Amino acid sequence: MNTTIKTILATSNSVAPLIARLTLAIVIFPHGAQKLLGWFGGNGFSGTMGYFTENLGIPAVFAFLAIIAESLGAVALFVGALTRISAFGIGFTMTVAMFMGHTTNGFFMNWYGNQAGEGVEYHLLTIGLALIGVISGGGALSVDKFASQSEQKADKQTV
Repeated sequence: MNTTIKTILATSNSVAPLIARLTLAIVIFPHGAQKLLGWFGGNGFSGTMGYFTENLGIPAVFAFLAIIAESLGAVALFVGALTRISAFGIGFTMTVAMFMGHTTNGFFMNWYGNQAGEGVEYHLLTIGLALIGVISGGGALSVDKFASQSEQKADKQTV
């Protein structure tokens, strides 16, 4: 197996990355499903693409990648497949969202409806969880762990 692929899939059998990736996947998936599928009161793919490109001025390719990161990336995180790539996509998307529309609203979420919009606390939590995935990989019970173990066994048999 290619060294780059080995690096992307490498992970420990630790439970900590498992907890981080499941938490991030469960929290992000509904947001991605709103954007991609129109579930949970969302606008679906075409509505979200229109809003991102026309209202926010995001280039179509980046709008598409944000939708995919939050939807398919969350599914991949849940099963621990390509965890580092999925976590990076989600972390990057949340960083851009934070700086494009939330830093002006301060730190706190808009719990009481008395500010213009949501603050950055949610974004910071998701970015932190994503960084755990980027650094640690999928951890225990991940497709990445299974694939890297299978490859290690195959490497030993060919030596």
